[in-house]
Amino acid sequence: MTDRERVRGVRQRLRRDGPQWTRSATDFRTVTLPDGDCDLLRDLLVAAGATTVVEIGLAYGSSALAIGEALAAQGTARHVIVDPFQDSAFSDAGWAALCEAGLDAIAELVREWSSIALPRLVSEGIVADAAFVDGSHRFHEVFVDLYFLRKLVRPGGLVVLDDQWAPSVSTAARYFERNLGWERVSDAFAGGSTRRAGDDPSADLVPRCVAYRMPEPSEPAFTDFRPF
Repeated sequence: MTDRERVRGVRQRLRRDGPQWTRSATDFRTVTLPDGDCDLLRDLLVAAGATTVVEIGLAYGSSALAIGEALAAQGTARHVIVDPFQDSAFSDAGWAALCEAGLDAIAELVREWSSIALPRLVSEGIVADAAFVDGSHRFHEVFVDLYFLRKLVRPGGLVVLDDQWAPSVSTAARYFERNLGWERVSDAFAGGSTRRAGDDPSADLVPRCVAYRMPEPSEPAFTDFRPF
């Protein structure tokens, strides 16, 4: 069995049977990234040739397995996952799934707040090809995550956000789009799951995930600010 086949097998089992432990009967389906979106994330990373990926938030491991499947297609790979609540909130269910898939050979779990872990990764000189963000949805914490990922993900690389239907997430991303030149990859999650913005029944449906391509690094002038 190849590495990718092993990962696919665990993904199929997780989709069919659910994780080894859940917080409630419905929590897995509520929290986890849908399988179709996981496939789109995997395909996006494969097409980008990503070999180093930073992920914020592990939970039950669905997105991490999809990322791992993409990385298993590469000769050399590194997957850095930041989640301070993997043991306390999820009883290590996500990490157990990655270990079952053999992905602990390329993945490392950093059990710290992303606001602490990401600056350290920057200081260590890590350069990532892509990042997947599904951590805290508080505006200030999403903003801090994106600030440091801007320093970690190489120009031309990708930052993918989950739950961009949430106003806190979409507003934080809009600053970087309008002020720092992040380019939305418009078709990255075409055909993926959607949700009404802000869960407002009258609002438009928006894709659950959004991908941005990183520009060449530059700093705006102090007086150059576009409201977001």
